[in-house]
Amino acid sequence: MRRPKGIKTRKAVAKRFKISATGKVLFRGAGKRHLLVGKSAKRRRALRKTSVLKATDVYRIKQNLPFSH
Repeated sequence: MRRPKGIKTRKAVAKRFKISATGKVLFRGAGKRHLLVGKSAKRRRALRKTSVLKATDVYRIKQNLPFSH
């Protein structure tokens, strides 16, 4: 059996980024896995939230997620 040709989603990108309804690219900040005792409570709280990606990187991420926008 032959695989059909076409555009493919970059799965590594799909796991790390999400496109919001308004077209913004959301991501989770790094640094929440280990060594949390040394980080302040304020910093740990901030790492829970998703962040909006800067405009310079948005184009590259959207190119790798063809079916999400």
